[in-house]
Amino acid sequence: MTDEQAPERLQKVLARAGYGSRRVCEDLIEDGRVTIDGVVATLGDKIDAQRARIEVDGALAPVAPGLVHYLFNKPGGVVTTASDPQGRTTVVSFFPETPRIFPVGRLDLHTEGLLIVTNDGALAHDLMHPSKGVDKEYLVQVTGDPSPATVRRLREGVDLEDGRTAPAKVSRVAEGVLRITIHEGRNRQVRRMCDQVGHPVLRLVRTRIGGIGDASLKPGEYRTLSVKELQKLASAIAAGTQGSPHSDTLPIGPNDAEEVNE
Repeated sequence: MTDEQAPERLQKVLARAGYGSRRVCEDLIEDGRVTIDGVVATLGDKIDAQRARIEVDGALAPVAPGLVHYLFNKPGGVVTTASDPQGRTTVVSFFPETPRIFPVGRLDLHTEGLLIVTNDGALAHDLMHPSKGVDKEYLVQVTGDPSPATVRRLREGVDLEDGRTAPAKVSRVAEGVLRITIHEGRNRQVRRMCDQVGHPVLRLVRTRIGGIGDASLKPGEYRTLSVKELQKLASAIAAGTQGSPHSDTLPIGPNDAEEVNE
């Protein structure tokens, strides 16, 4: 067994992952706030960070060495896959070849918006699991100008062919522009909701995922998620839903399009 594979003390692993000094991490353990594979940890525990599932306050702690987590603003015309048999530009082509990474969830070919790209399988699984209900916020340009009654219908849920949508956060931010926050992952949900109330989508941009956003990130750009952002994302997963601050000033560009396959 190599040194990298050898079990390490839990407080050392947590400190390396950004949870504070070793003393702070020891306090977290002593306070019973850390679990290893569902069992409350004790001071002195050693773990294999590649295999153990560590949670702090019920939220997944990304502690395995070599993990990378990016926030990417996907341009239009880019496929949300690791490879494409038709030779189209993929999300992964914007990143270094190593380590091997993948997008979490999907946006369709012409959609621009925020996407998490990572090699963290545990985090990706939690983000995409229907039971977690992580919020995703969109700014949507629609045909016409929805009335207050229409906005209320969208908030309360509309009947689609696959069932009634869950209550959503919806507000009118400008003429013909809505902010919609949903936590379901239905195919083309935002577009179908707007179709159902008579205001088809013209343009759409995803602006936040689980409370994480960045209005300064240009299409085609990406950045590493900070430790605090990862902790916030993990907390959103643990909570089931995440109320996020609104972003009224983020503009919708001419290439924004519809969401698909959340």
